[in-house]
Amino acid sequence: MEFMLDTLNLHDIEDWARVLPLAGITSNPSIVKKEGNIDFFAQVKKVRSIIGEEPSLHAQVVATSVEGILQDARTLRENIGGNFYVKVPVSPNGLTAIKQLKKEGFRITATAIYTIFQGLLAIEAGADYLAPYYNRMENLGTDPIEVIGQLAMACSNSGAHTKILAASFKNVSQVTNALAAGAQAVTAGADIYAAGFANPSIQKAVDDFAADWQSTQGRTTI
Repeated sequence: MEFMLDTLNLHDIEDWARVLPLAGITSNPSIVKKEGNIDFFAQVKKVRSIIGEEPSLHAQVVATSVEGILQDARTLRENIGGNFYVKVPVSPNGLTAIKQLKKEGFRITATAIYTIFQGLLAIEAGADYLAPYYNRMENLGTDPIEVIGQLAMACSNSGAHTKILAASFKNVSQVTNALAAGAQAVTAGADIYAAGFANPSIQKAVDDFAADWQSTQGRTTI
């Protein structure tokens, strides 16, 4: 399993890079907007200085034409470098661009996936990751578990190296459901990871163990 952070907030990345077995950082134009008036490439360099060289960085094109997508991807790779994946929405123009970008050696995260059909086409186009939008599908009446499960089966049956990187979560249950359905990776905001530790029983167990040790050993550390 791979756990990624869907944010460019430096404070959140600093906090959770210490906690998580962090596989990568994902972003999109909406995530960039949340950080206000920032220089995107300067922010990404700060992110890399926090997480180190190994975790992947996933950044999204903004152009909608084929040539525009290709140029965006080349600009992103030139300025980000390293363990970089370009995020390309799975539209007709996006698929056209994905095929060309794979010829140029790009690593691709096919994003904005709402249907099994989109995912199947992205697999065949050579995408390295598929990013189905869990909560957004659920809001539209689409069963995200079925979509993820079918895509996982397709990857397995075809022998494709494509991984499913599930995204768009509103709660921890959605994350665990996506992994159970066959996703090999998930990306979520810091608030989702924090919610995973919000159960008061967790801290109570920690406190009880510490108190029991102190009562018999007279100290709070071993």
